[in-house]
Amino acid sequence: MRFPTGPLLAALCFLAVPALADWPNWRGPGHNGHAPPDAPALPTLPTDPAVLWQIPAGEGLASPVVSGGRVFAFDNQGGRETLRALDAATGTERWRADIDEPFSDSQGPTGPRNTPTVDGDRVYAVSCRGELQCRRVSDGSLVWRANYVKDFGAEFIGERGLAPGAARHGNNGSPLIDGEHLIAPVGGRPGAGVVCFDKHSGAVLWKSTDDQAGYAPAVVGTLHDIPQVVCFTAIGVVGLDRRSGRELWRVPVRTSYARHVTTPVLHRDLVIVSSHEAGLLGIRVSRQNNEWSADLAWTSKDAAMNFASPVAVGDHLYGVGPARDLVCVEMTTGRLRWSQPGILTTSPGNAYAGFIAMEDRILALTDGGELLLFAASPAAYQEHGRAQVSSLNWCNPAYSAGVVYLRDGLRQTGRWRAVRVAD
Repeated sequence: MRFPTGPLLAALCFLAVPALADWPNWRGPGHNGHAPPDAPALPTLPTDPAVLWQIPAGEGLASPVVSGGRVFAFDNQGGRETLRALDAATGTERWRADIDEPFSDSQGPTGPRNTPTVDGDRVYAVSCRGELQCRRVSDGSLVWRANYVKDFGAEFIGERGLAPGAARHGNNGSPLIDGEHLIAPVGGRPGAGVVCFDKHSGAVLWKSTDDQAGYAPAVVGTLHDIPQVVCFTAIGVVGLDRRSGRELWRVPVRTSYARHVTTPVLHRDLVIVSSHEAGLLGIRVSRQNNEWSADLAWTSKDAAMNFASPVAVGDHLYGVGPARDLVCVEMTTGRLRWSQPGILTTSPGNAYAGFIAMEDRILALTDGGELLLFAASPAAYQEHGRAQVSSLNWCNPAYSAGVVYLRDGLRQTGRWRAVRVAD
């Protein structure tokens, strides 16, 4: 990989971002891992992509997001969980804001694990310990704040006893923008498992469930022509009315320590989630005479996904299987269509990749730091290029205007990096 310096770096930086198609939140503009329609196509992958810029990164597991010509990086700076706004063309820091004290455990780096969310002139960040802050994109000044523990009774225990989900390893579920609302998996009690805020003022509009938070963010999708909030909590999968928070349906999912990480995928009348113990689950949601119900349609242990959220293209799901392999699964039945070994590097239980769907291609950033481009085809694994762009990586990349923004490494030796892969 080329690492430009001096005048060449300056020239590349000046040209790096002519016009941005934003990647403003976890898994992109549609919350589903799909590149925006105006993103440059990527039929093949350059073997030696140019690094436009890189800057030191503190510890953390938060993924980068891109909006309005800025990259938002959330990491440990000087012993504090810190949100930083960087110039997308040069990596120059524009401002930084202190969010919270860091959290440390045996499972990961000492730093934030929750990807920021950008909406217009506001950016939202949540610390491991549950400090939610809304700040101005222009200068980082504070607009409003809420605390999951102090304001909603959420537990934060850390790595002790049988503490489940976010109470054990910190808040990972990024806040979700839904129109004028911000929806967060708070895990509070009583009745504040999921909280809907006015995104402008922070006023609480509704609260719902007694569920403790897992690690997955909520998604908004349509089932049987009804938009709803779908959450993968510490004890199950639940659908909520998006305007009132009223519980519509629920399917229990109980596992050791509630390691429920994958972002829910909605396909027709199915909601698909996965856990290391329960396997890949297809939940069928039904509605008759305005009465809702849900049950388990299928289970696949062959395609159980642990940490990495899969991406759906057409009728098939692509993700990280239980044997350090890439897998393709038929979503209507749960049938494994193919498995490709030898791609991922960390242990089978912890293997990771971040996926971006681009029309008939899927771009993956593997845990070993390789960008991998393959066909979104259920017929067989078909590779269209690979390039080494970082070291160990457990964060999702962002894609904007032909540039991949990524985190290189997990700890204080890491880098925030911009890599051009398309014109």
